[in-house]
Amino acid sequence: MATMIEENGPSTHEQSEVSSSSQARQKLEGLLNKSMRIRMTDGRTLVGLFLCTDRDCNVILGSAQEFLKSTDTFSQGEPRVLGLAMIPGHHVVSIEVEADSLDDTQGLGANH
Repeated sequence: MATMIEENGPSTHEQSEVSSSSQARQKLEGLLNKSMRIRMTDGRTLVGLFLCTDRDCNVILGSAQEFLKSTDTFSQGEPRVLGLAMIPGHHVVSIEVEADSLDDTQGLGANH
């Protein structure tokens, strides 16, 4: 029975997974405290500051406001203030970073 021992550390495949994982982490860290718009499966839209996420793609927004789905595409109606909100990952349809919060972000491809 033979066993394989790697003497030179992790393989290049493992190294590329680690570097892409750290790049994704850096990108997420760059989005902390940025204003985000999250559309949910039931038609609601939440807007708030991105505070954290987890492995299940659950998202925590601070200072969140809820906008109900409107029949008029130009009118979103009055927002309902939620404060701190947790959005389960399986209810997330899309996530957008508000353009004005990217203006003061560097390194994420924003044009200055």
